[in-house]
Amino acid sequence: MALGGKSDVVADGTNNITLDHEKREPHQETLSNAGFYQYDAEKTEERGRKMSRIGGPKDIGVGGSDSGSVVSVGKQMELEASNAIKYRTCSWPKTAALLFSEYICLAIMSFPYSYSILGLVPGLILTVVIAAAVLYTSLIVWEFCLRHPEIRDVCDLGQMLYYGWRWVWYLTAVMFLLNNTFIQGLHVLTGAKYLNTMTNHSVCTIGFSAIMAVISWICSLPRTFDTLSKLATLSAFFTFISVLLAAIFAGIEAHPKGYNSGGPSGTLVGEPKVLVIASSSTTFVSGMNAFLNISYTFIGQITLPSFIAEMKEPKDFPKALWAVTIAEIIVFSLVGAIVYAYTGTQYNTAPAFGSLGNELYLKVSFSFMIPTLIFLGVLYASVSARFIFFRIFEGTRHKGNHTVVGWASWAGILAVLWVVAFIIAEVIPFFSDLLSLMSSLFDSFFGFIFWGTAYMRMRAADYGPGWITKRGIRGLWGFSLNVGIILVGCYMLTAGTYATVQSIIDNYHSGLFGSAFSCASNGL
Repeated sequence: MALGGKSDVVADGTNNITLDHEKREPHQETLSNAGFYQYDAEKTEERGRKMSRIGGPKDIGVGGSDSGSVVSVGKQMELEASNAIKYRTCSWPKTAALLFSEYICLAIMSFPYSYSILGLVPGLILTVVIAAAVLYTSLIVWEFCLRHPEIRDVCDLGQMLYYGWRWVWYLTAVMFLLNNTFIQGLHVLTGAKYLNTMTNHSVCTIGFSAIMAVISWICSLPRTFDTLSKLATLSAFFTFISVLLAAIFAGIEAHPKGYNSGGPSGTLVGEPKVLVIASSSTTFVSGMNAFLNISYTFIGQITLPSFIAEMKEPKDFPKALWAVTIAEIIVFSLVGAIVYAYTGTQYNTAPAFGSLGNELYLKVSFSFMIPTLIFLGVLYASVSARFIFFRIFEGTRHKGNHTVVGWASWAGILAVLWVVAFIIAEVIPFFSDLLSLMSSLFDSFFGFIFWGTAYMRMRAADYGPGWITKRGIRGLWGFSLNVGIILVGCYMLTAGTYATVQSIIDNYHSGLFGSAFSCASNGL
């Protein structure tokens, strides 16, 4: 069986293979009785490779209107052509803007800390290796979505990946919503941190968190990624300016914050020390947390099926992916290395803005980060809200038109998500460590395990039993590489969870946790 639509490949009776979107317009596409486009799957290839579905069309998800037939990208665009709100409207540059806003974010400023634990050289190597691994697995996500254009989000993908089992959909949905809501909560707290830093704690931190949640809710209201991409462009631009200024300020100021002050533990003495490799005193827990910190910054495949589901030309997605990956490697490595070189192992903080000794430098560079502090939480809220909204209103006029019920429901879903994010962030005194724990549990699947499995399912569908040996060295290499990806995910799930739990225990014994709904300042 073959996938259909604008991203399909069609055999035209000769030796030439042509892309479907180059051959027919959306209104000219026709479906067979089974719901598939009528051409031979065995003759269908993408760049010399077969592109078969992993199984027949399924009634995926809960509450949706999928009836067991595949609706291609072109057909989806045709069906919503008369709607006031159209979803399949994103070009690849707009999708790139969404990816840039997701990845070029505040987490960049934690790389100097990770390099101080791992050593500069291992840290830089790890940055490139993880970026390459995420690029590879993201291309697997893209290929899977091309084969199955009915996929709306990672929950649909998870269920299809694991043989249509309904419990997989529910489990994936729980992880999906928890992951996104915790990221929203993180940005509520980080926004409060910014406001405390700028105002010298002029208001109770709970109030700042509430202000941040309300602003984020308002910014979340646009219904399509096409609209959000405009905000995403501004977010990524201002983040780049922010980290560039931080790196420049770290280089031009005389000394980092706390220079030769001794500090509570007496370690803030001497010139900044830069470790080429990790210190012999580095513990497994601290090293693992530094590795996880870099990994979590890159891992974002959880949103990719949702982005691809709103692209006019999903085949162009790799253009956006390559652009953001190259930018990530350059920006993350340069900013991390430069800031670490000037703040050293003993003076750097996470985020690294706190390492700047000049208060004006700190406030100016941190201020340019405010768009991403708001927008990244907005992006994840929108992804979660459309997951819920589409299940409720699929097949109704409220999904694609401006109706009171549609807009009230959309705003209400977002309000609930932001209230829950605010409460979780404020009620859990060790929220940052809990976020790391959730990342260990969820990103192991969404970053690695799912996609190693997806590769094997797709190759088995393309080449049948014995696909590993049928393809020769390519089959053995692809199988080995993706087994390794699955094992990395399992390692993150086990060792990462252990390291995070141990970190929570250690911080608890050290008295580093505050209280629930605390007014205490969390500013830099």
